[in-house]
Amino acid sequence: MIFRQLFEPESSTYTYLFGCPDTGEAVLLDPVMETVERDLSVLQELGLRLSYTLETHIHADHVTSACRLRSLTGCKVAYPEMDGLPCADVGVSEVNALSIGGITFHPLFTPGHTESHHSYLLSLPGTSRVFTGDALLIDGCGRTDFQGGDAAALYDSIHEKIFKLPGDTLVFPAHDYQHRHVSTVAQERERNPRLGAGRTLDEFVEIMANLNLPYPKRIDIAVPANRLCGDCPDEEALMAIEPEGPSRQG
Repeated sequence: MIFRQLFEPESSTYTYLFGCPDTGEAVLLDPVMETVERDLSVLQELGLRLSYTLETHIHADHVTSACRLRSLTGCKVAYPEMDGLPCADVGVSEVNALSIGGITFHPLFTPGHTESHHSYLLSLPGTSRVFTGDALLIDGCGRTDFQGGDAAALYDSIHEKIFKLPGDTLVFPAHDYQHRHVSTVAQERERNPRLGAGRTLDEFVEIMANLNLPYPKRIDIAVPANRLCGDCPDEEALMAIEPEGPSRQG
């Protein structure tokens, strides 16, 4: 598998590129509008053609480039099926995986950050990787106070879907604000200050209730645009908003 972890600094978002060397197909997970040219350049350098964009959830901190990449490359747009977005070409779910060549993305329903959030598990020879979106971050997790967020649901998602994976499963989050790139399930089980080290559900709910995070600056534009797969009707207004600070996801 061809794999790249790409970073967008304003929202501290990781976009992940996956390529099948046998078929030349590629998937971009959680692409960002501001990095369209970079992503197209990387695809060209690697000799790959984009088959799908794939999202973990409807983002509040940035606008996806899914719609624009579809118009430029002819790729298909994949979202969690339960979002029910008319703009999506493909819906994924725990019973409807997404595959390119020899690579299969196994969706894991992990609500809590948002009500329809999905993570994606890739089982490869010698290693497994889970792409946790905004649900599980390195030494943290996504906030749970908007878009159908629910702290108890997130606690259950992490403990029942992610922490039960083998300990050496690599964890790749959608964001990191300290320039960290990867963790493991064992590391997060053992030392995640919110969810690991034996934290109880009641303790986690109390932690999340007292974060006192500021309202996301881009949410009023980003969420409606992302419900249109990134077809933002007011892109100039979006670009004029100041970048998110590191407290956005908590």
